[in-house]
Amino acid sequence: MTASEPQVAVPGPQVVTHGSGAVRPIISGFHPDPTICRVGEDYYLATSSFEYFPGAPIFHSRDLVSWRQIGNILDRRSQFRLGNGGPSTGIYAGTLRHHGGRFWFITTNVSEFGEGHLLVHAEDPAGPWSEPILIPEAIGIDPDLAWDEDGTCYLTWHVLDFTRGGYGIRQAPIDLTTGRFLEPAYPVWQGSGMSAAEGPHLYRIGEYWYLVLAEGGTERGHSVTVARASSPRGPFEACPRNPVFTHRSSIHPVQNVGHADLVQAPDGDWAAVYLGARTRGSTPGFHVLGRETFLAGVDWSDGWPVFDEARFDVPEADSGFTDRFTHPRLDPRWVVPGGEPSAVASIDADGLRLLVPERGTALLCARVRDLAWSADVVLHGSGRFSLRVDERHWTGLTYDGKKVVAEVRIGQMHQVLATADVPPGEVTLRIQSTTPLSPPVPIGNAGPDDIVLSLLRLDRNQELARLDGRYFSTEVASGFTGRMLALSAVRDDSRVRQVSYRPTISVVD
Repeated sequence: MTASEPQVAVPGPQVVTHGSGAVRPIISGFHPDPTICRVGEDYYLATSSFEYFPGAPIFHSRDLVSWRQIGNILDRRSQFRLGNGGPSTGIYAGTLRHHGGRFWFITTNVSEFGEGHLLVHAEDPAGPWSEPILIPEAIGIDPDLAWDEDGTCYLTWHVLDFTRGGYGIRQAPIDLTTGRFLEPAYPVWQGSGMSAAEGPHLYRIGEYWYLVLAEGGTERGHSVTVARASSPRGPFEACPRNPVFTHRSSIHPVQNVGHADLVQAPDGDWAAVYLGARTRGSTPGFHVLGRETFLAGVDWSDGWPVFDEARFDVPEADSGFTDRFTHPRLDPRWVVPGGEPSAVASIDADGLRLLVPERGTALLCARVRDLAWSADVVLHGSGRFSLRVDERHWTGLTYDGKKVVAEVRIGQMHQVLATADVPPGEVTLRIQSTTPLSPPVPIGNAGPDDIVLSLLRLDRNQELARLDGRYFSTEVASGFTGRMLALSAVRDDSRVRQVSYRPTISVVD
């Protein structure tokens, strides 16, 4: 463990003069609750994914700042049971670790909440991952695994139910082969006194065991706090500088920061991944991409971690893609909310065939990764292209073979915005995020952006509708997810020839 002088934060609003790492995520778009581990020169990172299946996307890096998705940990329904499949259910925060030559991932499927946490393992982080071991003695969220020198594994988690709320942080040694406790669970450090003490991660660093928590809720009061003890069981001594990291009550462009996980580099330096939200628009600010994953350096002063969010320069990621669906398997970017990819789409020689569900709506989705972007889809026969946060907050374009219809759903309101006649065959539809036409307060009431729905003709781009982006933000829709692009069938002849997505401005102002 290295030591350096503590960095003292100046209270009150500050002008942001940080490098790109303070304002640019390492994994953009809806990728919250990051957890990280290192094996040799390689880093692996996983995030929560809620109702979207396959679940728990996993990424690889050699430098901490450039990441590539290598799969989804929970890619079989036997690992991630569907349950009710509702919005912001499914896979919550987890912990990714490497121990004894294996990768371990523990998380909570809130859609099967009464079954307890689920634990999977793999020799290769790209998969396949094992069938899950369920831990019914541990009901709650945010499970963590840590091993002592004798090989005993400690499970630490936030005890919670969805009727009365949280009960605090508990711990128990666990048998990883059965998921059973080796002794009854007991309470450990309950945090610094803020609300919602959760997201525990336990580490042995030097002579101490450190317990890092997320406190203050995952909204604007989100914070990182820490305590230490000579035993993984405690008693824990709280850091006198808690919270050790937060952006609450500041004008920083990245808010809601917290839920940190620490990792040590091969050279002995330390870093932390954490979640944050990039808010835009008039007060109170709106975030539309969900909570994203950011990176900070970590120094040590008097045996306590000190976050240095300006340490890393994060390159602008290549978030754009063009998918012509020529490979027999879908790219791991494509996920399905509350359903099965095999029931939504199939790939053949003619591209992507969208399937009409037996009941309900079947969507094939990809995360929006940027603050300003444009996405095109080429449809043949029929089909629908939409932007969604959940089933009550979406807008999109439907092609029925004769006309294109622009429509929107906001809460209980469903409205057709415009129609345009088109010849049968093939059409190109566009959805894009642009600078809002309204100015910010006090002159106007600008949202984070405008969403523009267009039909692309040979000679022009025909705008059919423009909507205030606030209607597709977390502050309006609520929940834990972010914007997704969605494809769905209209009839049996719905086919996708191509999907193109590209950012239109840099994510750093």
